[in-house]
Amino acid sequence: MQLPKHVAIIMDGNGRWAKARGHNRFFGHIRGAKRAKQIIEECARLNVQNLTLFTFSTENWKRPAEEVNFLMLLLRKRLKSETKNLIKNNIRFHCIGDLSQLPTSVLDQVNNTIEQTKNNTGMNLTFALNYGGRQEIISAVKSLAEDVDAGRIEPKDIDEALISNKLPSSFLQDPDLIIRTSGESRLSNFFLWQAAYAEFYVTPIYWPDFDAEALQDAFSKFALIERRFGMTSEQVLKNLFDGNNSPPIDLV
Repeated sequence: MQLPKHVAIIMDGNGRWAKARGHNRFFGHIRGAKRAKQIIEECARLNVQNLTLFTFSTENWKRPAEEVNFLMLLLRKRLKSETKNLIKNNIRFHCIGDLSQLPTSVLDQVNNTIEQTKNNTGMNLTFALNYGGRQEIISAVKSLAEDVDAGRIEPKDIDEALISNKLPSSFLQDPDLIIRTSGESRLSNFFLWQAAYAEFYVTPIYWPDFDAEALQDAFSKFALIERRFGMTSEQVLKNLFDGNNSPPIDLV
């Protein structure tokens, strides 16, 4: 089965999962964190090259302060307890987003986990923390404007490749598959630029119930999709017979 090289997951539904069971939202986040551990390990076992988890958005700061504080505490504790497992499973940890707004204790743990796993050569695990797709594009535009102002580039030089390279997440290839749990079918400001040719898999399953079997179902459906990248089916077939199953660079 052909697996996506880069899987991105919008982990949604922790609060509703907990509410449906008579628990508070905090309990849902705890169970969601445990589920993340399982999915990370399953993706590593299947040799997925890149896994990005939408962990905390720029808009999540609007939630009640006690919930935000709990999420930050949970993040720090889980990273601290799981760093050894990441090393054991040869997983390299990255983060994208504006980390400067994170509490100092959380930022220290994030940097510690990045440092301790930097020599791992297996799956790249990326947490999107205080991340927003619009904010990332704004950052790239500002950087390009500074380059134009300094005379390093001309406005006519700006193309898709240049913009992509200016994105803080440029070290990641565009996602092949974006999974969203809980039945919502929106991006919620996640990977707005990178999602141009991503396949979407939306499931009504709440994140704490999204297990390895559900992941396999998403991968099975992805494997059945003909990814044309603007080409015809005949062109896709010809590329396969020619041994070239990559789309033209300007269509990625």
